[in-house]
Amino acid sequence: MKANSASRLPHHLPATAQVVALAGGVGGARLADGLAQVLPPENLTIIVNTGDDFEHLGLYICPDLDTVCYTLAGLANPATGWGRADETWQALESLGALGGPTWFRLGDRDLGLHLERTRRLRMGQNLSQVTRHFCRALGIAPTVLPMTDDATPTWVYTIEGELPFQEYFVRRQCQPQVTGFRFEGAERARPSPGVLEALNKADLVVICPSNPWVSIDPILAIPGVRPAVQARRAVAVSPIICGETVKGPAGKMFLELGITPSALAVAKHYADLLAGFVLDREDENLVEQIHALQVQTLATDILMKTPQDRARLAKEVIEFGLRLSCTS
Repeated sequence: MKANSASRLPHHLPATAQVVALAGGVGGARLADGLAQVLPPENLTIIVNTGDDFEHLGLYICPDLDTVCYTLAGLANPATGWGRADETWQALESLGALGGPTWFRLGDRDLGLHLERTRRLRMGQNLSQVTRHFCRALGIAPTVLPMTDDATPTWVYTIEGELPFQEYFVRRQCQPQVTGFRFEGAERARPSPGVLEALNKADLVVICPSNPWVSIDPILAIPGVRPAVQARRAVAVSPIICGETVKGPAGKMFLELGITPSALAVAKHYADLLAGFVLDREDENLVEQIHALQVQTLATDILMKTPQDRARLAKEVIEFGLRLSCTS
């Protein structure tokens, strides 16, 4: 998605500022799109969670990467935030009629991407190479990087036993009570090419309003990533407003883990990484408690209903973050 000149950052901010975003899910994709609207593409790197990746029907599926890429390319379904706009479902209907599994909904347009990704991976390309090719093909100008090219699937501990993430999230609709998470193989994984380089050169690291437990923690679990983020002192945007998640099960996860869901809980989750935290105006009563964590705050409207909302929030986050870096 091309940035339009009217939405660019104010002239008093450095045009060369390098921004790295950590993203996953719909909220992460929307803020990543806002950042892409206001930053020159060479100034933005988006590192995306791949803990959600899995094989289904013989295809390699990357839900968070696809959500981010479809959103940046202007192809995302505006109603759901995931999947493609103007999708059709004939292949899925045929699959169901033949008794195949239809619990993970793959649209006809979406299938083309999964088929080509799987073909390229089987030819020996890695996920970074495939993602780079897809970004070129879709006209995505900022750099989009998977967190790793290695398999690091997220598993969810529940009172009913351990479940693969998509089994918990999609098939079981997040119903089983959560007791914890693990990221299989993360300790042996390597960051994908460019990840640590981008973080080490960043003037600002933005933790998008993604699920802390299953979208951001998998990224931070890759060796070298958490120390690199900690060294830059990031700014995080809350995915929770007035105790409720805007989208997804983060609030439910906090509650089931014995933590009251709130913007404060999110700030505490990331506290050792943060210089700043962005929360909704509805949660301004939490500001002093967040300041007690030695984290500065910006209270604004963080709900992103339109592309214009995304750009406005992105500008506010960047201005806030760069001001903090100038005064630290």
